[in-house]
Amino acid sequence: MTKKIICLALLSLFTLGLAACDPEVGSKEWCAEMKEKPKGDWSANEAADYAKNCVLTSD
Repeated sequence: MTKKIICLALLSLFTLGLAACDPEVGSKEWCAEMKEKPKGDWSANEAADYAKNCVLTSD
């Protein structure tokens, strides 16, 4: 039982560590990353965020 709890805790920390490496949605890094990602792999939310933050901005 203790071994399962420790494994679950380590897995959770690992997952949080990976999530911290992703750029913030709408940042220049995120926009560049999305440009490189095949459009067929985009989710509907990613496409909407890309249009809102990377196409329709006046930067």
